[in-house]
Amino acid sequence: MTPLRIAYLLLAAWGAIHPMSWFLRWFAENGLDLPGMVDAWHANAASSGLVWDLTISAVTLTVWVLAEVVRRRTWAHLVAIPATFCIGVSCGLPLYLFLRSKRH
Repeated sequence: MTPLRIAYLLLAAWGAIHPMSWFLRWFAENGLDLPGMVDAWHANAASSGLVWDLTISAVTLTVWVLAEVVRRRTWAHLVAIPATFCIGVSCGLPLYLFLRSKRH
């Protein structure tokens, strides 16, 4: 495995673990209140801007993954889409780059 692939894999792991630790902390303090979490994301203009930035990035990544998967027929790479929307762009993007960089 190349150093770049290792870096992508480590970034995907970090992108899964670090944000999830914050989400789990929030759930521990507030319960499984998803509407409350969404309200917290929009607490002010700065956080709303960040939410929209990440949402647009997630949609863009999804379009890219779908276009590449259809063209290359690499169906396993679709796993990057649920990783993006269930965990975050910080996991989905490096995971997709890791998968995409595999030599065939």
